[in-house]
Amino acid sequence: MAIKHTGDIAPQRLSPEQLSCEFADIAPLLDPAAAAVAASRCHYCYDAPCIQACPTQIDIPSFIRKIGNGNLKGAAVDILSANPLGGMCARVCPTEILCEGACVRNHQDEKPVAIGALQRHATDWAMAQGVELFRRAADTGRHVAVVGAGPAGLACAHRLALAGHRVTIYDARAKAGGLNEYGIAAYKTVDDFAQREVAWLCSVGGIEIEHGVALGRDVTLDALRKQHDAVFLALGLTGVRELALAGEDLGGVLNAVDFIEQVRQASDLATVPVGRRVVVIGGGNTAVDAAVQSHKLGATSVTMVYRRGVETMSATWAEREFAQSQGVTLITHAKPLRLTGGDGNVTGVEFERTSAEGTERFVVEADMVLKAIGQTLVAVGVEHELLTLDGSRIAVEANGQTSLPDVWAGGDCAATGGVDLTVQAVQDGKQAAAAIDAHFARTAIKAA
Repeated sequence: MAIKHTGDIAPQRLSPEQLSCEFADIAPLLDPAAAAVAASRCHYCYDAPCIQACPTQIDIPSFIRKIGNGNLKGAAVDILSANPLGGMCARVCPTEILCEGACVRNHQDEKPVAIGALQRHATDWAMAQGVELFRRAADTGRHVAVVGAGPAGLACAHRLALAGHRVTIYDARAKAGGLNEYGIAAYKTVDDFAQREVAWLCSVGGIEIEHGVALGRDVTLDALRKQHDAVFLALGLTGVRELALAGEDLGGVLNAVDFIEQVRQASDLATVPVGRRVVVIGGGNTAVDAAVQSHKLGATSVTMVYRRGVETMSATWAEREFAQSQGVTLITHAKPLRLTGGDGNVTGVEFERTSAEGTERFVVEADMVLKAIGQTLVAVGVEHELLTLDGSRIAVEANGQTSLPDVWAGGDCAATGGVDLTVQAVQDGKQAAAAIDAHFARTAIKAA
């Protein structure tokens, strides 16, 4: 393939066989023997620090003991009763700073119990077997609207459905799952797992999903409140921060989240165009996913540039090391100044770096620049009174309740004080469901 001086963005940089290899599951499922060995390393601590480190408070020693005893159904119940999206979290959770990071084994042989892999072992078995793990309670006559089919919305819906309430999830997208479907690297969740997990979650009954329905465009919050007994807002963060730099409108400059979605939704990875020289600006998980996938699609050089040091990157040390092992070059303490271009296309990014030796400016050449400097709340359809003072999130109490008596919020869109992780969004959904259920116990059913 000929090299262009500008705009060198093209599909089919690698063969189908190469792409299949590049995008294979990076953490394959444990076989029974490997799972038994991994489970045997657990000390089953009485006051297990791994449980405290898990936002959803999964009883980790309990499910690992059950795996060791061959009771995979019991293990799956332990996991999914605490985290109904336990299968996805086993794939995408930063276990290195959560449960595995807290494992006492780290202090003994510097290698934690493989909690994430064991969690996937049990949950994948349960989904593959199709065993019934939970049974929905009798219908209560209550009907809840959940806005957003991401992790928080799905977790809330599952808990409410189990309690016997009917739930309608309204989602603007064609598929449910939120970031699990559209915003996570393809090599982390293969074989359409996000949709299979949604199907499993909804199989409990009492949950209906209406696609293509956006708050503020197709339905109003006031209408939802009138038609339902409660509303849970799980809007996520759908806006993208801009660099606000000269040259940002050049061809080849894209939002990283859009690029990741394009990769995830491609029926054929060979059709996804990628630059020969890619620069990713940012230091979070989105930046890592975009950078690694650029390289896996066949980019010759991929450079990830972050304005501060690695100690402040929101991507974990494991994500950072994985990116570098995949051929991504990391540059830190470099502030972007402008994007250079030619013939209407980006040709590079000029950065400034300050060190003890002074300040230097340099240009990293690029055919494609992916912006990954954070996402923001798009508060269309949400009254200003529901937002925090700076308008960046929906203001909530500890249980997710907003200033309205019948409206709750959770996940990335809400100011819950938690981290922006799938597992935290699941916990927000669980807590809101419990609060809504308690609210119903104190109030009468709305008249039809």
